[in-house]
Amino acid sequence: MGKSDFLSPKAIANRIKSKGLQKLRWYCQMCQKQCRDENGFKCHCMSESHQRQLLLASENPQQFMDYFSEEFRNDFLELLRRRFGTKRVHNNIVYNEYISHREHIHMNATQWETLTDFTKWLGREGLCKVDETPKGWYIQYIDRDPETIRRQQEQERKKKQDLDDEEKTAKFIEQQVRRGLEGKELEQPIYTELNRDNEEEKVAFNLNKGASTSIAASSKTSSVLGPSALKMVEGAVKRKESAHSSGQSKEKKKKSALDEIMELEEEKKRTARRDYWLQPEIVVKIVTKKLGEKYHKKKAVVKEVIDKYTAVVKMIDSGDKLKLDQTHLETVIPAPGTAVL
Repeated sequence: MGKSDFLSPKAIANRIKSKGLQKLRWYCQMCQKQCRDENGFKCHCMSESHQRQLLLASENPQQFMDYFSEEFRNDFLELLRRRFGTKRVHNNIVYNEYISHREHIHMNATQWETLTDFTKWLGREGLCKVDETPKGWYIQYIDRDPETIRRQQEQERKKKQDLDDEEKTAKFIEQQVRRGLEGKELEQPIYTELNRDNEEEKVAFNLNKGASTSIAASSKTSSVLGPSALKMVEGAVKRKESAHSSGQSKEKKKKSALDEIMELEEEKKRTARRDYWLQPEIVVKIVTKKLGEKYHKKKAVVKEVIDKYTAVVKMIDSGDKLKLDQTHLETVIPAPGTAVL
């Protein structure tokens, strides 16, 4: 069995010993041979094969350096592209992975002296995005593959097409709305003041289910029924409420806080007003419609004035007595020749 046989014990031992990384100073890039110690490297440099490689390199040293630099750059960028993609990563991490392969191109055979110089060169050439931090240099691969660029352009085109479709749909809906509104006048809301005709009326909340349902039913039917039918419904609701209140009047209840506050407000209004004109024994006319057609536009005589704004009147034709506020009454001009107050 020869010495150079691949399966010889010495060859196997040499491969086991040379497994993994060795010292860079005992590596010959021209011969691509890694020596294990200084003596082995010295013997290699004195060998005939190494001398022939040196003679070839001396003829055109720039050619060999350019070749090694190109191989180093291509292998480094290929590892960066496949292993990390377009992620931002520390340059030393990529370099450690690159030199873990035994047959890699050593940097001392290239045109770059240090990893920092190589990193700066990548940034100047536009192959990677390079930035310096307190922790060192970081690189990010720029993918200039035509297939990747085509895929990105296709995605941008698709996004633009989706936006155009949305704009077209919005314009179409706007046109439909404009066509529907053509020839129609928009109804403007009318705002009115909240005024009470009768100052003595109290605001009360009736939580009775039957009464609320009946009121709701009357409000629903008000738009369908005529005015006469509506008055009949309102009269029936009022009768039910009066009967219910008369049943509860037997039980004495304390006034609620809301009623007391409302009474105080009414008293303040009465004391603040100065436009009272009611006087006993004058003839007035009832102008409110809340009492029905029986008393509307009928004449009465003021018998008593209460708090300057409320009067007890007696109807001239029927003799009924009513208690009304002056806002529900109107003065009557006497006939010629009669007394005037």
